Amino acid sequence: MFRRMMTAALLATALGMPAMADGAMGPMTMAAAEAPDTIVMKNFDFAPMALTVTAGTTVTWRNMDEEPHTVVSADGLFRSSALDTKETFTFKFVKAGVYKYVCSIHPKMVGTITVK
Repeated sequence: MFRRMMTAALLATALGMPAMADGAMGPMTMAAAEAPDTIVMKNFDFAPMALTVTAGTTVTWRNMDEEPHTVVSADGLFRSSALDTKETFTFKFVKAGVYKYVCSIHPKMVGTITVK
């Protein structure tokens, strides 16, 4: 038990996370907790702004701002409704290409998905 607690505490320290008294790790940051094919809307930006995936991948956009955002492709292929805080939008990319998108509410928010 002691060894497990020490391992958890060391891991938490290495990852910059607080260790709990019972050896459990504290809450993870959103960036660390997100799946690799997730784009976070935070501070009026898409992060990452550019993402490369393979055909057949489903990409998720998650709004972590206190303001609503949308995800709208430049070619009209996909369009989300306004996403409130913690809401998501997903789209499955089946064909290779470069897909540019924008938040229609905040047009300075732009991003690109490259599908191989």
